[in-house]
Amino acid sequence: MLVDKEKLDALVGRLFGDLSAGYGGVMVSLGHKLGLYRAMAGAGPVSSSEVARRSGCGERYVREWLNAQVAGGYVDYHPISSTYELTPEQATILAEETSPVFLPHAWQVVASMWADEPKALSAFKTGEGVSWSEHDERLFCGVAAFFRNSYNGSLVQEWLPALTGVTQKLARGARVADIGCGHGHSTVLMAKAYPQSRFWGFDVHPESIAAARAVAREAGVEDRVTFEVAKADGFAQNGYDLICFFDCLHDMGRPVDAARHAASSMADDGTLMLVEPFAGDRVEDNMNPVGRLYYSASTTLCCAHAISEKGTHVLGAQAGPRQLEEVLRSAGLGSVRRAAQTPFNLIIEARR
Repeated sequence: MLVDKEKLDALVGRLFGDLSAGYGGVMVSLGHKLGLYRAMAGAGPVSSSEVARRSGCGERYVREWLNAQVAGGYVDYHPISSTYELTPEQATILAEETSPVFLPHAWQVVASMWADEPKALSAFKTGEGVSWSEHDERLFCGVAAFFRNSYNGSLVQEWLPALTGVTQKLARGARVADIGCGHGHSTVLMAKAYPQSRFWGFDVHPESIAAARAVAREAGVEDRVTFEVAKADGFAQNGYDLICFFDCLHDMGRPVDAARHAASSMADDGTLMLVEPFAGDRVEDNMNPVGRLYYSASTTLCCAHAISEKGTHVLGAQAGPRQLEEVLRSAGLGSVRRAAQTPFNLIIEARR
């Protein structure tokens, strides 16, 4: 077998970069949990001793951590003064927890994937599935926090207004169901924005429903939000004006049944909003960092859960708009259109 030295070196470099990023993700998680980024945010150039003092951590650990951050481009270094600085752009991503691009929580998902590696190995060999509830607990918190900020930056401001006539109904008072609601952040965001409307969140994971109820209490909207444990094809049919699936339909082994149940649960002029990971219809459309992230997570999480349900589909997180439209039309939804998109999400509107 002949090996092209130039191609080999390039591939080794790429893999080493990925290995470095894997190590760096651990550092990001530590920096977030220890408050190191928060200690630096808005402080200008600071010494390692000052960061240690502000965060209550040991200086020698902090200094080594800071140097790792500088090497990764996450923190700036000033050689003349031997100080470190978190720029406003870096702080937006690493220190501001309400920012739409705050990312440290995402590494909890990675940690859960590593923790569940034995289950993934077994699943590959047997072809069996791994249900959502079988995963490491860091998955649930990581996914909820990651999507919370994304939804916080787009859901009320952009996605709901992109739907035909929906915001007017919500302002007057509508009935809304959030299917696969997880920790309820999407449900609560809508409830806070539209106090005249009533919201129901459904999920099969009891621990997530308990967390969602706590989120609603903390936000002060528990009087108009109800969370219940229920399957996507078994929640109460209540004449909803809007039914939402946030980043979850592709996880389901019977997505047509879920969409059909939603269609029959809507008011006559109701709307289904489907939010899914951004993807093209062909593999070659998704050869980019976002596609790599979604395909990887889908391998051990999304496909694994769908397989565990022993249903009709295993869509995966890169299903693409054509497959999603086929699912919706098979469920009896005759009007399907792409309402909006971001680099990370497709937003599809469907009506009967």
